[in-house]
Amino acid sequence: MQLVKKKLLYNFFLIQLCINILFTSSLYAQNLEKIEINGNIRISNETIQTFLTANINDTINDTDLNVILKELYDTNFFSNVSVKFIDNKLVIDVVENPIIENIIYQNIKSDDLLNFITQDTKLIKRSSFVKNYAENDISVMLDNLKKRSYYFSKIDLIVENLEDNKVNLIYDIDLGNKAKIRKISFIGDKVFKDNELRSVILSEEYKFWKFITQKKFLNEEMVSFDLRLLKNFFINKGYYNVEIFSSNAKLLNENNFELIFNINAGERIYFGDLTIDLPPNYNERDFINLNKTLSNLKGLPYSIYSIEKITKEINYIALYEQYETIDINVLETFEANKINLSFIINESEKKYISRINIFGNNVTRENVIRNQFEIDEGDIFNEILYNKSINNIKSLNFFKDVNAEVLDDDTSDEKIININVEEKPTGEIGASAGVGTGGSSIGISVKENNYLGKGLGLTSSLFIDEDSIKGLFSVVNPNYNDSEKSVYARAEASEIDKLTDFGYKTNRTGFALGTNFEIFDDMSFGIGNKNYYEKIETDKTASTLQKKQQGNYWDTFLNLDFDYDKRNQKFKTSDGSRTFYSLDIPLISETNTLTSSLQYTKYKELYDENITSVSFYVKASNSITNDNIKLSERNNLPSNKLKGFVSSKVGPKDGNDYIGGNYVSSFNIRSTLPQLLKESQNVDFSLFFDAANIWGVDYNSSLDNSDKIRSSTGITVDWFTVIGPLNFSLALPITKDDTDQTETFRFNLGTTF
Repeated sequence: MQLVKKKLLYNFFLIQLCINILFTSSLYAQNLEKIEINGNIRISNETIQTFLTANINDTINDTDLNVILKELYDTNFFSNVSVKFIDNKLVIDVVENPIIENIIYQNIKSDDLLNFITQDTKLIKRSSFVKNYAENDISVMLDNLKKRSYYFSKIDLIVENLEDNKVNLIYDIDLGNKAKIRKISFIGDKVFKDNELRSVILSEEYKFWKFITQKKFLNEEMVSFDLRLLKNFFINKGYYNVEIFSSNAKLLNENNFELIFNINAGERIYFGDLTIDLPPNYNERDFINLNKTLSNLKGLPYSIYSIEKITKEINYIALYEQYETIDINVLETFEANKINLSFIINESEKKYISRINIFGNNVTRENVIRNQFEIDEGDIFNEILYNKSINNIKSLNFFKDVNAEVLDDDTSDEKIININVEEKPTGEIGASAGVGTGGSSIGISVKENNYLGKGLGLTSSLFIDEDSIKGLFSVVNPNYNDSEKSVYARAEASEIDKLTDFGYKTNRTGFALGTNFEIFDDMSFGIGNKNYYEKIETDKTASTLQKKQQGNYWDTFLNLDFDYDKRNQKFKTSDGSRTFYSLDIPLISETNTLTSSLQYTKYKELYDENITSVSFYVKASNSITNDNIKLSERNNLPSNKLKGFVSSKVGPKDGNDYIGGNYVSSFNIRSTLPQLLKESQNVDFSLFFDAANIWGVDYNSSLDNSDKIRSSTGITVDWFTVIGPLNFSLALPITKDDTDQTETFRFNLGTTF
């Protein structure tokens, strides 16, 4: 009974306390009848009142006053605010923050560095000066400077007071010396030698001769990337459970650091059983080659790269065998130091494409972009075809950047594809030059790849060497009247003047018209007409053959092209092949020259980010009536088929005159070097090996030298400079004939407009 009384008494006092609190709050709350603002000069009373949630006739208490105080400080317009509520009047006294007239960054000469370190700062010109923001901006700039290897920088803020409550902010920046990586160390169970691990990462040890690269300086972002590179390297070598505990930079002296990576490689893991689990309606014969690949991997060290190749191959099989939508799940099980993998393939839910939106194409017409799609609105969404479509758009080379995203449609169970493009100049002015034992050659070209935004290609070029000049103008419409047929027209003229040295001169002008279109999946067919008027002049020093061919000629050819394209993508092809065959059939001709050519190229990714291509090329020209073909119809090796040699100064000679051959062939290998300057997005290096031959002289078999194989090796560099793309090659001839003229260096330079 006593306990019940105590509880009742406790509840009574609690209720009484709540009533008193409510009564007290009501007692001190008053209606707002007037707002008085003092101290404001630049900011009007009306503007200040818009910052307040309190209005006339509202009930105001102490809590509301605290809210008003916070609201005004949050505007960042005031350095000091006081709020009082007296006799139903709200009195607000403010001191305005100064306005920033100018922001000055001292001792930074590079605009690029200045833009980088200030990219995340808050204070800008004509904004209010807030001291806390300025201090935060200093911290942001110091952090950004570290990303550019300036670890010893100091920044002092000087506030210069001006009239009318304005200030200049002066950041006095002492960059200090860049932090150099004097030594790179790998500790722990690292398995591999330091030299091999150093070749994996981007960071490099500082050496006095490394005056171009920036990788010799300590950079937090680059070190983080190094950690990912090291982890991927170990996993691809079979060290599935590798741990890289940390990386730290140890200050050795002044601005020199030792970069240390602590590695625990763990046990090496090997592939065990690799199997494919297919849905019941899938044909196992479509996956026979893939099963062989899986069998060959058994017992080899585990590799992410191999897994990615397998999943990519499954996707392509599914695409080309009309399995429209699939999901791939990889089930991993461990047995000792082996990992068994089961690739479980399931048919996924079909999602249709409701809309494809294109943004940013201010110049290029939308239909030009849509013509590159492998999928369209209303189709089932397919990841591979989607990626191919984006790659096709990039291969147009009309855009600086192409970004795409796939979204779920909120109104239906479908997909929306948004594509954002950034236009770039599509006009090009190019120049080329070659220097070698046979003298020099120059060329110039002007191109417009996207004329009037219609995707039309216009090309004009001029090439000049010691005894010839060639000019060309062409127009290509890749999708004439939305017919999915390419139409082209070309006019060309050339002159070979060897009157002084060999007693003959040829002038050839002509035009060509044609079309190309797809006839089967991955197979295109082209048909065209070529017409030439040629005039051959000789003098008494000319050879007997040349004198016989003196006169005027009109030639008309039917051109047939077959293009079988199995590349995985047009832009930066990494897999697949392409076969191109061309045939010129004489319709009107005195020599009746039949010309055919074949080129086959195979692409393969030998290791991560590498692209290797192997190609074979052959071309033959012969008269179907057993006449001698004209000198202008004879074949020379293109410069890209045999680098290191002058294209028109190789092969059979009649006296001192290079006459070309009835036949040419070449074998070419090109392999990219992604490890060189990996951090650079504008420079690509490649190794090449070329082997070729040119032979066959129908009018005099004694001039033939078919047993002379020419070959060369070297390096090519593609560099996108500030003035345009630059390509140059350094070639070392390996085998050649004594009469061949070499060209060890060639460059091409272009710019855009």
